[in-house]
Formats: sequence, structure tokens, C-alpha cells
Amino acid sequence: MATPEQVVIIGSGPAGHTAAIYTARANLRPVLFEGYAAGGIPGGQLMTTTEVENYPGFPDGIQGPELMQGFRKQSLRFGTRIFTEDVTKADLSRRPFVVASAQREVTARVLIIATGATARRLNLPGERRLWNKGISACAVCDGALPVFRGKALVVVGGGDSAAEESAFLTKFASKVYLVHRRKELRASKIMQERVLKHPTIEVLWNTVVTDVLGQDAVSAVTLKDVTTKRERELACGGLFYAIGFDPNTARFTGQLKMDDHGYLITTPGSTVTSVPGVFACGDVQDKTYRQAVTAAGSGCMAALDCERWLAEHDAR
Repeated sequence: MATPEQVVIIGSGPAGHTAAIYTARANLRPVLFEGYAAGGIPGGQLMTTTEVENYPGFPDGIQGPELMQGFRKQSLRFGTRIFTEDVTKADLSRRPFVVASAQREVTARVLIIATGATARRLNLPGERRLWNKGISACAVCDGALPVFRGKALVVVGGGDSAAEESAFLTKFASKVYLVHRRKELRASKIMQERVLKHPTIEVLWNTVVTDVLGQDAVSAVTLKDVTTKRERELACGGLFYAIGFDPNTARFTGQLKMDDHGYLITTPGSTVTSVPGVFACGDVQDKTYRQAVTAAGSGCMAALDCERWLAEHDAR
């Protein structure tokens, strides 16, 4: 039987690559499965993002794919072995852990899970054409971009995230329309009050977005009243989805503790999961911040937690 790898990392966003950089520099020779199609494309959500203006160290901004290419090159520079393959099996019931793709099977003393989360989409007819050309799933990430400033913007959702993103966008937009399919918001009372009392926000009740319009950029959305079935166009310069994220944790169902939404549960202040030797970082365990910089930070935490765990077990 082959010698177990010291560290196997699943995921190739900022969290996964930061964990790889740190563990590689610690001479742990990490193996990283960067994925191929599951949960998106290798590199995570930033691969479908254009201008990134809030990642430290890039005062003029940087394109999302360019930033992730830099992460990947740095991982390789320090000796990370990267497989562009989807993990099809992860068996945490035995040690060493077993991680397999369609092409190979490896065993690992330590596993770092950085599989991220996938933003839910509406799958509108014009969505694919206009994604990142005025459509976004993160107002905090993209709302301050010049393309959205001074324009009417549309937010879809009814929970706390939708309320928070609507309020955030008022700093830049001329008008914010919060589109909700029901007659009352699901957001907490304090967030509802903040939205309903804000002079720049207008809530469109009992309404859904049925299409997004524009050639090279978003110019309008098509709205449908769910009670009257009437449709109309609303001119706008951006469409933001705040309808939730799905953590990419299906491979770990029944093996690791998760919350009601499927996010991996970690010990507060660490990346430690319910199985010793398994660590989780990035959006797969973070439903609050969901930023590239916080994901990278938690990837560093996972690597350090991993190093300490291995050192303690080797000392025994």
C-alpha cells in the first residue's frame, strides 16, 4: 500500500490555495484536488468574477481569474502537487483517510476541505450572457464597482442577506429595488425596518424577475406580479442575487457535522471539524462573510491547525 500523503486539500479557491502554500512551505508536500466541473470551475467563484477591487495589495484592482492564477502559481512554486480532477469519494471512517477521483485514489493523514459554496441563480434566459456584465451574487464584493455607481439596481431576495445587500447598495445606487415574491420579508425585524424606512429602497412585493435584458450590459429586468400575472420592464443598471448559497458538502454528508444549511461546523476560533485530522476553511464553513480575503485567512488557519495536529501526533 502506498505511503499516505501528509496533507490532502480539496478545493482551489483562495482558501484551498492558501492552505496549500502554507503547508507546502512547511515541507508537508500537499496534494490538492482543484476540481474540474463539480461546484463550478477550478479556482472557485473568483473565476467568474471580473474586477476585484477589495483584495489587499492590488490598489488598482485585479481580474478574478488573474488573481486565482497567481494563487495557483504560488502553490506550485512551493511544491504543491495539483490534480485537475473532481473528488468522487472521501472516506473519513478509517485512517488514513481515503480520497478518490475518477483517475486516482490517495490516502491522507490530514484532510483540508476547501470546497466552497455555490451561489444560487435564477437561470433567467439572459443570465448566462450577462453574468458579470451587470449580474452579481455578491453586493459587498461588486457593488462599489464604477459600473454600478449612480444607477438603479435590483436585488432579489427576502431574507437578511437581501436586506443587508440592499442597504449596502444605497451607498452607490440612485435607487434600489428589492424584489420579493411574497407580501412580507423573511428578514429579521431590525433588518426589515432598515429596508422599509430607507428612502432609497423600494420593495416590490409579490413580484419575481423573469428575465434580464441588455446586450453588453444589464439595461433592464422583466418583472412579473405573481398575483395578477402582469409583466413589465424595469430599467436598471444591475441585478444582484441574494437568494442564498449552497455549500459544496455532498461528499461529506453523514461523515462530518453540518448545520441545517449544510455548512461544515468548525470549533469556534479554529478550522477543526467533528473528525480529528479533518479541517475546513473558506466558504464551505463560512456563511457570514464569504469574502476572498476571509477565505484566504481561514486557509492559513487550516494549514497551521494541520501542522500542529501532525506535530502533536508525531510526538506521541
